[in-house]
Amino acid sequence: MADDSRKTALITGATNGIGRAAAAALAADGWRVVIAARNPQRSEATVNEIRRATSNDQIEAIPLDLASFDSVRQGAEAALEVAPQLDVLINNAGLNLTDRSVTADGLETMMQTNHFGHFLFTSRLLPRLLESDDARLVNVTSMVHQRAGPMPFDDLNLEQRWGAFWPYAVSKQANILFTHELHRRYHDAGLAAYSLHPGGVRTNFGQDGMMRGPLAWMLSIFRPLMLSPEKGAAPLVELAVKDKRSDAGAYFSRHNVADPAPDAQDPTAAERLWDVSNEITQAEWPAS
Repeated sequence: MADDSRKTALITGATNGIGRAAAAALAADGWRVVIAARNPQRSEATVNEIRRATSNDQIEAIPLDLASFDSVRQGAEAALEVAPQLDVLINNAGLNLTDRSVTADGLETMMQTNHFGHFLFTSRLLPRLLESDDARLVNVTSMVHQRAGPMPFDDLNLEQRWGAFWPYAVSKQANILFTHELHRRYHDAGLAAYSLHPGGVRTNFGQDGMMRGPLAWMLSIFRPLMLSPEKGAAPLVELAVKDKRSDAGAYFSRHNVADPAPDAQDPTAAERLWDVSNEITQAEWPAS
């Protein structure tokens, strides 16, 4: 039976990379951890491995495909069932594609996975999160957001432009703008929200066959020089467990508060992205 007195964290994309490393670190520290991922076999294997490694049996998994709004809604319901208490939500899952594709919901796959899916998922879990006396949310982003430029509100489906890191950069800028608006709306309700660039981490990111050409080649060249998943997860775990409430709303580069690109600091863009995302996802938010 679950120990409801334990602090609980939910992490998306926690079957590999920094998500998995953060889940293992929190489990070793006695936390109850819920991992959310789209592959049930990998989720089950991850749960079993973390339980064995940490002697912590309070590790659960829920199915979540951020590229499907139906899956997001079902995943949120499953999360609320297995987590009667929720203290930290870590939106970590991410996707980078070489070729443009569209989901069953009619949205560009990377934008839906990296932003719109997490937007809807967060809206469903925020009431439970705000019940915590130390509610925290971390949106994992990337320094690549600096290449986005102004948010393309006339082309959020990324139909008019594609190439290099720009589409991914736009989705990562959306993570930062989302964090700013969450902070503005819910900080007084008790939420400490952060966006985090974890650094260049040596993971399986980009090795799933969906990223090819020069970008995949660059990653393969620099991967040996990158941080281990455990080191990459360290600032993520720090934001979950250490007292950083005075820095709520901030963008972190690794362990330090940093200034994101000017376009990622635009409060008008943050509010507009919130409104557009609400229209697209039909999200419902608790009163702030």
